[in-house]
Amino acid sequence: MSFVAGVLVGLVAALHLYFLVLEMFLWTAPRTRAAFGTTAEFAEASRTLAANQGLYNGFLAAGLIWGLIDRSVPFQAFFLGCVIVAGIYGAATASRRILFVQAVPGALALAAVLLAR
Repeated sequence: MSFVAGVLVGLVAALHLYFLVLEMFLWTAPRTRAAFGTTAEFAEASRTLAANQGLYNGFLAAGLIWGLIDRSVPFQAFFLGCVIVAGIYGAATASRRILFVQAVPGALALAAVLLAR
């Protein structure tokens, strides 16, 4: 695996760890609410759903980290594919911004991983 591919996969994993923290632990914090454009009332009402979503982001990060440790291209490709699909779905159903925050970095990392083979 090339250095660039490893760095990009690591960055995507770090992004998903960051999403985990935001959604599981900081969902009702003012800065997180501002980033997601939610009110205090909505954030409190959706706290459990956001934590569940954060957990899934943690699973994506764990898979990518395991793929880096194991140097497994198929593992990395699978989890990057999951990231891309989740980003496309989020962009289609929630906010177009998700496409650029999640799907595009995942696609760039996947391209680098596949080109490094």
